[in-house]
Amino acid sequence: MSYTPNLPAEAGKPRTPLLIGVLIGLLAGWGLVGLIRGGANGRDAAPRAITPRGELSEQEKTTTGIFEEAAPSVVHVTSLSNRREVIGFRIYETPQQGTGTGFIWDDSGHVVTNFHVIQGAERIKVHLADHSNWDAVVIGAEPDKDLAVLQIDAPSSQLKPIAVGTSKDLRVGQTVLAIGNPFGLDQSLTTGVVSALGRTMHAVTGRIIEDVVQTDAAINPGNSGGPLLDSAGRLIGVNTMIVSQSGASAGVGFAVPVDTVNEVVPQLIKYGRIIRPELGVTIVTDARALRLLGQPTGAVVRSVAPDSGAERAGLRGFAMTRDGRLILGDVIKKIDDQPVATSDDLLTILEKHKPGDTVTVTYLRDDELRTARVQLEHTKR
Repeated sequence: MSYTPNLPAEAGKPRTPLLIGVLIGLLAGWGLVGLIRGGANGRDAAPRAITPRGELSEQEKTTTGIFEEAAPSVVHVTSLSNRREVIGFRIYETPQQGTGTGFIWDDSGHVVTNFHVIQGAERIKVHLADHSNWDAVVIGAEPDKDLAVLQIDAPSSQLKPIAVGTSKDLRVGQTVLAIGNPFGLDQSLTTGVVSALGRTMHAVTGRIIEDVVQTDAAINPGNSGGPLLDSAGRLIGVNTMIVSQSGASAGVGFAVPVDTVNEVVPQLIKYGRIIRPELGVTIVTDARALRLLGQPTGAVVRSVAPDSGAERAGLRGFAMTRDGRLILGDVIKKIDDQPVATSDDLLTILEKHKPGDTVTVTYLRDDELRTARVQLEHTKR
């Protein structure tokens, strides 16, 4: 016998329509509450009133004013080249692109940048602050100072030469500003101070650049070749390198001093190279001098140019005796009163003179110190 429970009449019907009705009612209630609240507090959804800030500080006015004045003189330099690789019997070329900064030197379209920015470039593009692009040619380069001069065929109306200052009276602690294109980001400004003066750094050739300006203004890849400015908006250096283990700015940046730039750039524009004074001798490498002498104690003369000031003064290079013995060349120990320990010392001292100057050369020959008066001449290279 089956048993059927005694249920209420509605218990066996589906409850889904009832639940849906309850949910719809709740949602409608919440919407009505929100509508009432929104109507009462509608002003809260409007934009906030702007609080007046007042005038910029004097320091901010100075900084923004310097940037607005100098930025049109700063350019973005892009170097283009092809990397060639031989695989099997085929040559593959991969486009390479480098980026850096430069600045307009004059209204003839000359642009100054670092040599390492355009080193090995097959094509160079210069992007002006007005967003126009120009093909550039290299007018001259001085790798030993990491400087190069480009030229673009832009009308003078689009060119604003940068204001040039001096680096001889810089003081540690004074405000500086750097404008450049770090990581390809155009017209970026960083600020800082002169951290130190009289630093040295190595150019791409290994030669030492002297009197370098150290700054904590952030300098990153892409800033190379850009201007370092003083608080008057004048060029005081060319941002060249950073000291960083990560490759990004660590607060230690270096700039070629503007006094060096102002000496080198006009020669690059006029001659395409630096006109250096020279003795008329060829010097052996420091590594070989170290092997010959046992210690770096001078610049060893390898050869003397015919009819040069050095030859007329009696300086001597390497020679061979009849029995095949090698005679060491003269070892230059001093120029005037300045000691010479390496070939770089010799070149640095000579750069402070001009062709036509006469210097006193102290040299070692056969274990005997001697002196000679040598008239400096134009470099032949």
